[in-house]
Amino acid sequence: MTAIELKLGDITKFNGDAIVNAANESLMGGGGVDGAIHYAAGPELNNECARLNGCRTGEAKITAAYRLPAKYIIHTVGPVWHAQPSDAKKLKSCYVNSLRLAIQNDCKTVAFPSISTGAYGYPVSAAARIAITTIQNYPSNLIATIICYDRKTFQAYQAILNR
Repeated sequence: MTAIELKLGDITKFNGDAIVNAANESLMGGGGVDGAIHYAAGPELNNECARLNGCRTGEAKITAAYRLPAKYIIHTVGPVWHAQPSDAKKLKSCYVNSLRLAIQNDCKTVAFPSISTGAYGYPVSAAARIAITTIQNYPSNLIATIICYDRKTFQAYQAILNR
């Protein structure tokens, strides 16, 4: 089982092995956490992402973290919410594939944002349930930190974690 910590704050400040970016399919930056990570990492990140040929929903790819305190950025593309059963499957894949990449790259710590709950419209409590269940049940010695940008999201995750 993977240990989970929950924090309120800015994922770009995480001083650990890897942070997860809720990316878009181009991997070339966007809004929300994706834009913040690209901005904080610097232009070198765009150069590396341009060579990765994008990323499909539910999959994950890894890059260096450049100007961020973490070593790596794991980019994963969450699903746009359509209220379909496949949405949950794709969101779970984001966490599984990100955890797998973290382990393959000898990470001990990884930080996740709330994937798909911003512009992609996934309901926060449903996303939190998938994130926490998937991370907790993943067999690893990783310490996973979920970093929520706002108090409302933090409280939703905390409610699920406390069950």
